[in-house]
Amino acid sequence: MTHVIACIDGSACAPAVCDYAAWASLRLAAPLAFLHVLEQRYPAAADLSGSIGLGSREHLLEELVSLDERRSKLLLEQGRIMLAAARERAVAAGVAQPDCRQRHGDLLGNLRDLESETRLLVIGRQGESSGGLGQHVGSQLESVIRIMHRPVLVTSGTFRPPQSVMLAFDGSATARKGVEMLAASPLTRDLPIHLVMVGADTGDHWAQLEAACAVLASAGHRVHTAIRAGDVEPALHTYQAEHGIDLLVMGAYGHSRIRQFLVGSTTTSMLRTSTGPLLLLR
Repeated sequence: MTHVIACIDGSACAPAVCDYAAWASLRLAAPLAFLHVLEQRYPAAADLSGSIGLGSREHLLEELVSLDERRSKLLLEQGRIMLAAARERAVAAGVAQPDCRQRHGDLLGNLRDLESETRLLVIGRQGESSGGLGQHVGSQLESVIRIMHRPVLVTSGTFRPPQSVMLAFDGSATARKGVEMLAASPLTRDLPIHLVMVGADTGDHWAQLEAACAVLASAGHRVHTAIRAGDVEPALHTYQAEHGIDLLVMGAYGHSRIRQFLVGSTTTSMLRTSTGPLLLLR
């Protein structure tokens, strides 16, 4: 059975991750699992007998080992407390029996191991080591997006149940697949969807939009279509702000101009400047 997997840590994004994961779990009728990964932050106790000035100080070596063990125990307990709080928050939101998983190792490796049972990954824009909710992206987020072959919901700020959706559409095969995924997914059921293309106002582009619109309309969605000129990132954000759209959706990798801004530094810029949740489809 596939799950909504939510990555939990001590960051300021964690409450929003909990709430969006609970929302997604209920919409998808999929079980929810919270994941906390204990990464090795401190160097393991080493053999320092050959270090200048330390060889004869066995008590210092023992103290270093003891400190490392205490740190590990404290981090383990902190993780358990965070998972318990996340579970309690999800139950209050209506999720039945959310699962809690605590693992050692690195985040990317654990997510790879869990990919086969992941239906949707929910993760904060910034991790615990990134500080507050400033406009920057956590160091591991782009790596997570690149390795995952499942949809990734990136959250920031506070939770607001999405009431409308915008799909960045460029007519590519990836974008058309995104349309089909939205049409079939309970996650966006009954929500109005805005299809927005950034590019030239041509008959061919409108034909592509209308074909995509027909797919969504046949699934019962109210669909709005638009073509905007300019650079992709500001054009999408401007349209989103003008229409008060809650959830921005796009392909993690596409073609043409969408591909250009989702590869390299512009990916970071788009994630950094998004003030609401961003759903990346694969």
